[in-house]
Amino acid sequence: MDAPVDSPPQQSAAGAFCPPEARPFALVAAILASSMGFIDGSVVALAMPAIRADLGASLVDAQWISNGYMLFLSALVLIGGAAGDVFGVRNLFAAGIVLFMATSLACALAPDAGTLIVMRALQGVGAAVMVPGSLALIAKSYPAATRGQAIGVWAAYSSLTTAAGPFVGGMVLSFGADWMWRTIFAINVPIGLVALALLLGRVPRDRPAERRPLDHLGALLATAGLGLMAWGLTEFGLAEAERSVSPSVALAAGAAIFFLFVLWERRARVPMVKLELFSSRAFSGANLYTLFLFFALGAVLFFLPMTVVSAWGAPEWQASLMMLPLSLAIALFSGRAGRLADRRGPRLLLTIGALLVGLSYAGLAATAPLMMMWQVWFPILFLQAAGMAMLVSPLSAAVMLATPDADTGLASGVNNAVARAAGMMAVAALGAVASLAFAGVSDGRLPGVEFGARPEIALDAAAATLRLEATNAAFGAVAAIAAVACLLAAAIAWATQPAWTAATRPALRGD
Repeated sequence: MDAPVDSPPQQSAAGAFCPPEARPFALVAAILASSMGFIDGSVVALAMPAIRADLGASLVDAQWISNGYMLFLSALVLIGGAAGDVFGVRNLFAAGIVLFMATSLACALAPDAGTLIVMRALQGVGAAVMVPGSLALIAKSYPAATRGQAIGVWAAYSSLTTAAGPFVGGMVLSFGADWMWRTIFAINVPIGLVALALLLGRVPRDRPAERRPLDHLGALLATAGLGLMAWGLTEFGLAEAERSVSPSVALAAGAAIFFLFVLWERRARVPMVKLELFSSRAFSGANLYTLFLFFALGAVLFFLPMTVVSAWGAPEWQASLMMLPLSLAIALFSGRAGRLADRRGPRLLLTIGALLVGLSYAGLAATAPLMMMWQVWFPILFLQAAGMAMLVSPLSAAVMLATPDADTGLASGVNNAVARAAGMMAVAALGAVASLAFAGVSDGRLPGVEFGARPEIALDAAAATLRLEATNAAFGAVAAIAAVACLLAAAIAWATQPAWTAATRPALRGD
């Protein structure tokens, strides 16, 4: 008989709180909820031209529609994961789903860009609880003997939904009016309701693992520091008369607050980030690698759809197909790369993977003026897919190998937060680069026209050609910087990560 919703917390004899008959429901709920979070970023980037057209949003508005979400997700994901130990994983996971679902509906109904930015920020708070909660629920629901298999199922289905989501979203956007972007947020409501019904109706409450204080001040300082730095980077792309604050002042204030965050984490009784982990050269190197690599990835994933849809005139479903090889390659081949990393160490795979991604982005930068999406860009993006499939699992392995057993969960959370913060900084900083490059080519001859926005009025042939040239130059600058970031990541991997032969292979966890 299934445990009722309000039954007391329980622990099974097998060491998991969830009885065997309820575990499949916990797994499906985790897959549905995590898929909402994973799909969000890629589909919103795809919908950005339609959002800008429908709401009259500027490029800065578009940056903050993305970054409002990423800011709170990256700053709060660690405390969101820790809160599950204090309040119980099931209940906190359910609260994250409710908040994500409610704010998704508010995003769908947003009347203007400012409201959408605020709702996206609150959606990021929900995601910061929901995303780590999905994996934590599986880890606590399944005993050690079957936990790995359950996590594998979760990863496989999450990858498939992440791959399919942008394509389905692209189809909806391509065959509807500009307001159809609202459906990509509204669809989270029925998905969230199904996940909640499974979670609250079939999965019992778990007993909190420990009672310990949460690092609220650390979370506040991290959010303020990251937010001010992103604000400063965004302001660089505006004309001086349009700036609400000096970019240098915002950056300096953000850096100062982030320094206070580091000082606080050193003295906090239960810190959000255990800074001793960074004393390991391999751990610091893996996170620095993540910072550069995901800075590059975040930039291309955000600005590429905006370029091909708003300037080249490609329908959204075609733009979504451009990203399909990336998701499929990671889903199909990252497991093999992980096994190879176990045999040879992560250094070579991380280095080659970053080089392939960087080569792909250099190719995009060089060929942007050709505007040959299928003949040139699509084959080039297979290099990105191959490189990412080669490095995703070895990167996780590198973080785990550099961390004591007791801290692997925290270390994984830190690396996840670094990746998301890198994507946010990429959108902020390279949005300014794209804006300046666009303005440099257009040289004042396209008044009222911005990078990545569909013109509100029809342009004559000369102006339309100039807009294309300016857009291609802007994206080329973004892709070139992304390529350099990947090269730096490759150098960092080679300098900091371990490698071994079969004869010198160390004993790995799980051997």
